[in-house]
Amino acid sequence: MDWEITYYSEKVRQAIDGWPLGIRAFYTRVTERMKIWGPNLGMPFTRSMGGDLFEIRAIGKEGIGRAFFCTITKRRIVILHEFIKKSEKTPKKELEIARKRVLEVRHE
Repeated sequence: MDWEITYYSEKVRQAIDGWPLGIRAFYTRVTERMKIWGPNLGMPFTRSMGGDLFEIRAIGKEGIGRAFFCTITKRRIVILHEFIKKSEKTPKKELEIARKRVLEVRHE
């Protein structure tokens, strides 16, 4: 049984669709693998951010994209938040948004 990938909102999906082509292509390859083998692909594709939060690590010649996600029952992966990385360290603001959304989707 394959995994299903959904988005926290249409805005999150559209933002990822707007990523530069190379970063978006890498993201698509990772999510296709996740649908087959599940969310725990490990480095360099996915990484735990602590608690129930994980990140997709999308890299292209144009830069680096990150998409935070969590898993919920019935083999469902929810893409919670995304951003194009501009510094070495993940900005605290981006993590806070994703952590807040994990709590929201877990209590639907």
